[in-house]
Formats: sequence, structure tokens, C-alpha cells
Amino acid sequence: MIEKIIVLDGVDPLTFYGVNNGHLQMIKSLYPKLRIVARDNVMKILGDEEDIARIEEDIETMRKHVLKYNTINDEDIIDIVRGRKTKVDGTAGDALVYSVTGRPIKSRSQNQQKLVDAFEKNDMVFAVGPAGTGKTYLSIALAVRALKEKHARRIILSRPAVEAGEKLGFLPGDMKDKIDPYLQPLYDALEDMVPAAKLQDMMAKHVIQIAPLAFMRGRTLGDAVVILDEAQNTTPQQIRMFLTRMGWNTKMIITGDMTQVDLPRGQKSGLTEALDILDGIDGICIVRLGQKDIVRHKLVTRIVNAYADFDKKQREKEEQAARLRKNNLTRRSDSAVVNEDLDNETFKIKN
Repeated sequence: MIEKIIVLDGVDPLTFYGVNNGHLQMIKSLYPKLRIVARDNVMKILGDEEDIARIEEDIETMRKHVLKYNTINDEDIIDIVRGRKTKVDGTAGDALVYSVTGRPIKSRSQNQQKLVDAFEKNDMVFAVGPAGTGKTYLSIALAVRALKEKHARRIILSRPAVEAGEKLGFLPGDMKDKIDPYLQPLYDALEDMVPAAKLQDMMAKHVIQIAPLAFMRGRTLGDAVVILDEAQNTTPQQIRMFLTRMGWNTKMIITGDMTQVDLPRGQKSGLTEALDILDGIDGICIVRLGQKDIVRHKLVTRIVNAYADFDKKQREKEEQAARLRKNNLTRRSDSAVVNEDLDNETFKIKN
């Protein structure tokens, strides 16, 4: 009889062992000749060498299953022990990653797939489009996949701390408490893809970092997937600073919605300038998403379309008003010239 120690690296023990150790009890029942003791992410197994070799291989397969799909059930455990493919393995398809509930996360439109392809082929990708097109969510899914597949050592997420048209005033707490409200959309996406205990551990070890844009100056971001969200709210100086933080073996995704700029009136968006300057540069791809790519509630599409029509009418009114002002100025100028000529003629007659 020998003893074997197996470490469940990278997975949440609660997910692996199941509620009330239900999955662990299933494993024990499938290997009745072995004595199995589990604590935290460490399993100690005693038994014959042949049986231990088999269970070690099966537990590693289960660990990889949980690492990939964020879930496992009794049926999956039985399939793995019997050497069969699990149901989810047979339907994996083109999923990028899986949510904490096991739901596949993948592109859901042609332009979203363009974003996925652009990330594979380029080191810097701009994803620009209206609300609800999945820019941030899909970008974080790509980053989580890169981390799981060890193509990157860390994920760095950032966004400018700009209020959406209102002044929140003084926020209590330490620095983290003050900036967390601005970064909550990033937390929401991460919590949907990474189990809570694992996410907390990754953030404590700085494998996943979330920081406001103001703290990026002076850093070199290497071996990472870096995402700048809400880039339409950066100034030209801020986005230039951010883009030049790029280090070796790093990919960047910059997302933004040009219809939701919260900068002070008259302040030019850095994203607009960056798109004009960097378009066509090798290694940089710009993916534009539209109303057809909206994946939120169906009302979001209608709201976006309604506001787009409203904005178009407003622009037409402004252009018409500008033309009228120009015509009035032209008439006044012509009238001034005529009056001046008449004054000159009157002067000549008098003399």
C-alpha cells in the first residue's frame, strides 16, 4: 500500500468536491478499494499502486474539466472514470470560456466574431460600438481564456474615472473603496467567468489587476492582456499615455461607445483622435459593432435606434441653422458693400 498526494491546482475546491462533498463521495464510491482524504485543494490517497495510478489520471481529467468549464456534476465524474467523453465535451464548439454556471461564452454575431479573430491576429484591437454589443464582456472573456491557456501571465483592466453626467461628490473609504464604483462593470464580467474564491485569490496575487487610468503612467505592461474600457471618456493625452504602456508579449483591447461621451463640453475624446491616427497601422485592428450586434434585452436595440434617429435629426437641424447663419452673414456683407458704394456715390455728387 502506498500514499499519493494530489494537488488540485487552479480550481475552486468547493466546485470540485461539490456541495456537502457530494462529488467527493461519488469519487469514493467509484474507487471503494482506496482511502481518500481531502482538505482544501489537497487530496491524500492510500491504496494499491495500480488503483492509485488510475485515480490520479481520472482526477487530473476532472481537474482540467473544472478548469475549463467551471463546473462538474456526478454524471461527468462517472463518464470520466469510465473513459467516456462528458456531455459538455461533445458540445463544446467554439466557446471562448465558460461561466461559473457552466454556460458557454462565445461570439453571438458576425462582428463579435471579427473581434475574436482580430484579437488572435493583432496585438492591439479597438472595439467601438453602441451599448449592449458585448464589447467589454467579450474582451474580458478573451483575456480570461488567454490566462487559462497560459498565453498571458496576468490580466490588467482599466477605465477612466469619469462620472456619467452627475457629480457624486466625496466618496468615503480608502482608495479602493473610492474607485470601485467606477470599475464595477469590470468586476461584474469577471465574477461571471471566474469562481469567487479563485477570483479573490487572483486579485490578491495581482494576477488580475483592476486600476483607474490615472494610475497607469510610468508602468510597462508586459506578459499581459490589457483592456481599456469606456475609452471614449479619455482625453487625447490620457489615451496616448495608455497606448504607450504596452510591453513585450502583451495584447491590448480598447473599447468605447462614441454616443456616450461624458467628458466636459468642448473636450475632445481621445478615442476619436486615436481611431483617426492609428487606422491602417500594421498590428492594430479596428472593429466596429452596430445595432445588429446588441445582445442585451430587445428594448436596448430599439432605444439605441431611437436615439440614433434623434441624433441624426438634431445634426440636420444644426446644419440647417448653420447654413441660415452663413446666408444671413453673406446678405449682411453684400448689403454693407451696397451701402458703402451708395455712400461713395453720394459723396462724389456732393463734391
